[in-house]
Amino acid sequence: MRTIAFSAIAAMLLAGPPAHAAEPGEAAFRAMFREMIETDTSAATGDCTALATKIAGRMAGAGFPTEDIHLFVPEGSPKSGMLVAVLPGKDAAAKAVLMLGHIDVVNARREDWTRDPFVLIEADGQFYGRGVSDMKSQDAIWADTLVRYHAEGYRPTRTIKMALTCGEEGGGFVNGASWLAANQRELIDAGIGLTEGGGGDLDASGKKLAVTVMAAEKIFAVFTLETTGPGGHSSKPRPENPILTLAQALANLKDLAFPTVLNANSRAYFTALAPRVDAETGAAMKTLLADPNDPAANAVLNKGVSWHAMLRTTCIPTMLEGGHAINAQPQRARATINCRLLPGETLGPVQAALVKAIDDPRVTVTDATPTGATPNRLGRAATPVLTPQVMGPIVEAAAKVFPGVPVTPMQETFGTDAGRLVGVGIPVYGFSGLFRGDDAGNIHGLNEHISVDSVMQGRALMYRLIRAYAEQQP
Repeated sequence: MRTIAFSAIAAMLLAGPPAHAAEPGEAAFRAMFREMIETDTSAATGDCTALATKIAGRMAGAGFPTEDIHLFVPEGSPKSGMLVAVLPGKDAAAKAVLMLGHIDVVNARREDWTRDPFVLIEADGQFYGRGVSDMKSQDAIWADTLVRYHAEGYRPTRTIKMALTCGEEGGGFVNGASWLAANQRELIDAGIGLTEGGGGDLDASGKKLAVTVMAAEKIFAVFTLETTGPGGHSSKPRPENPILTLAQALANLKDLAFPTVLNANSRAYFTALAPRVDAETGAAMKTLLADPNDPAANAVLNKGVSWHAMLRTTCIPTMLEGGHAINAQPQRARATINCRLLPGETLGPVQAALVKAIDDPRVTVTDATPTGATPNRLGRAATPVLTPQVMGPIVEAAAKVFPGVPVTPMQETFGTDAGRLVGVGIPVYGFSGLFRGDDAGNIHGLNEHISVDSVMQGRALMYRLIRAYAEQQP
């Protein structure tokens, strides 16, 4: 372990004045957010340590005590740096409140994007850039909230902590949440933690449908499809070609559909949304609640990529490779299949379903889930129960920022770092306070975006929510 120490840090650079009425300190928040987006933290070309150092510098430049800012770099992984900051509370015996976020992002290639992915662009009411939605807007809100509290002289009853980590997206970085759990468990210990997941749903017109709280998340799994052959000169084709064999196997997966399964969380979610969506969609939701196998209701809800994923296990090809020379018959072809399992499901039956759908003994199907990538791979729930002590402050804060919008638990379609800390006894829940449309801002894809209003309203909500948790009595 290497700890970075620093004493003198330059003052924060401020962005131009906001064009609308804003929460205090919006210019400083925007400057921090911009620096987060414009610092590449992808595993392919980026550096988490560089960004963690910059965030620490901005916090220190804003007056946050340097003795309460901790930078860590895992041994042997100099670009996997992470930051923990602490605002001490008055009650030393009270369990802390933890704000957890990852600062690494999925790779982005400039030639594929309309705009430079590592330049923050604001246009047509949207922020664009890699990480604006996943999850640097929330990271910026976390750091900004601590700075605001300190600047106001606020001393919470419960200590408030922030952990901004690397490696959640994989790709070669050390996973910071796991590293902190193993090496700095006491520093990040908390009675409640929040991280990405949930937030709020918008319809196609921008109407707020519901404030959502992640009550469960899907299980991450990876399978490799592979087929081989003897190869040979490309001028003397053989009857069997590994690339063509693999292509047919992937074509066979196109019709693989896992059954619709509702659990308590998805039932609560669709019950809350049914009266707030259009008549056809609302009727389909009500029908599905009564009969999850109704084909017409499934057809309506499957038009939404988020709802389709929420209702079932999914598996899709994400990477392909094959061949070794342009003038040689391929000797090997391989595809990566990424699956997201419903809570409670295990990998074995999903692997068996892939084998059955491919229906070709020449194609092997291997569990290739990276070690440590799926803390809940045995089907255990990745989030603890949503108690009144957790939900109450969210309902109260949402009523002030989003009056009239219902609050509901939901099952997230992806996985988070929550399970890594839940596994060591720190209850972490998914709630961002950020509203997104059906594509969730096209996270992990091209031209990632999130609305400016969503970020600013999320900032206002979290400022109130974290303070409410910090004043809760045990």
